[in-house]
Amino acid sequence: MTDTDLPLPDFDHLPLGNLAERIRPLDRTQLQALLDHEQAHGDRLPVLEVLRHRAEALDASAEPSGSVPHDLPEVADGVAAPEQVSPDTAGPTINPPSHGVPTNPAQPRR
Repeated sequence: MTDTDLPLPDFDHLPLGNLAERIRPLDRTQLQALLDHEQAHGDRLPVLEVLRHRAEALDASAEPSGSVPHDLPEVADGVAAPEQVSPDTAGPTINPPSHGVPTNPAQPRR
């Protein structure tokens, strides 16, 4: 089965946090197709656990719910992290301990 034949578009690129919600509309056959694909390709343990847990729920008479969303964002919108450290993003100045350094301003001498 190719990536385009999978019940979920871009299944291999879904974040783990979104996976449980995205597989809820799938029936047992569609879920098994994802399980088979994951075992043959990525074999990612956390993904397999989510898929197996849902398969157990379906086997215990859970019903698929909702529809397969095709327009959900896969990553949360947010502020991008700065790419480089600048004086604006640098941490505070750290003074070394005064072990044997009498000129350390962090611990003045008496």
